[in-house]
Amino acid sequence: MNKEFEGVYPALITPMDSDGNLNESALRKVIEFNISAGVHGFWVAGGSGESVLLDDEENCRIAQIVTEETKGRVKNIMHVGTLTTARSANLAEHAAKSGVDAICCVPPFFYRQNDEAIVEHYRVIASAADLPFFVYNLPSLTQVEITSDLMQKIQEKVPQLVGLKHSAPDIEAIRQFRDMGLCCMMGNSRLMLQSLMMGASGCIDGPQGIMPELFLDIWNSFQSGNFQQARDSQEKTAKVASLVPITKQQAFYKAFISKRIGVNCGQPRPPLEGLTTSEKKVLLEIIDKLEIKPNTEFKEN
Repeated sequence: MNKEFEGVYPALITPMDSDGNLNESALRKVIEFNISAGVHGFWVAGGSGESVLLDDEENCRIAQIVTEETKGRVKNIMHVGTLTTARSANLAEHAAKSGVDAICCVPPFFYRQNDEAIVEHYRVIASAADLPFFVYNLPSLTQVEITSDLMQKIQEKVPQLVGLKHSAPDIEAIRQFRDMGLCCMMGNSRLMLQSLMMGASGCIDGPQGIMPELFLDIWNSFQSGNFQQARDSQEKTAKVASLVPITKQQAFYKAFISKRIGVNCGQPRPPLEGLTTSEKKVLLEIIDKLEIKPNTEFKEN
């Protein structure tokens, strides 16, 4: 199994300014906040980062910002999934030139494809970057389930393949992917500890970016064999993750981290909705109950 990519990888948000454009300064502060907490890497421009609502130039700029800011201190896995193979391949090539450590990609979506077309889609994209490649298994949004059988076909045709982000409900598949020698990163924060016990290499999700210290405690406690401590931290994170509105995840993450580090990360890009006044009130109550203290080091002047 590839040990290069493991641990806690926040799925980065994409901060926006008051005009709805990429807020580069805020993004850099979000990155530094997470690195200072000790995260092992970032999942860049995924669902939490609203990548499918950004244009290609914005996604390319994000790749540059992340590599400039991290300076090799952590691993960066850049998502390049789009509606077409050509666009995704172009983004993959640019990401590689920007200096990311790996790329990842959802399967073709909207138009249903057979296994052969999915494999070819991945082959072309992975070849364009020639970096370690991660499949993004997200059937709830793509309507494509990456089963172990399909993954075997991908593994045979895509030599760059090293692993996947597993955001599918079948947690039992982790064992199958593990036995294939793949780095399987759990994509559901509420199941991080259970996944580690089944052989997952780590966890990638939005909540990691708003309370990295708790997820790092799960990881470090698990690695040291302190399973009770790992369980206690998992319970705290699960309570927050379970309260994230399904249709307002990005707004929740932005509001949470804005409060924590004193940096305005803005609103999600339409058609995504922002939080209501009552939802923001609940969010502040969550932070207080969990005793997750604000970090003023990154506060805006």
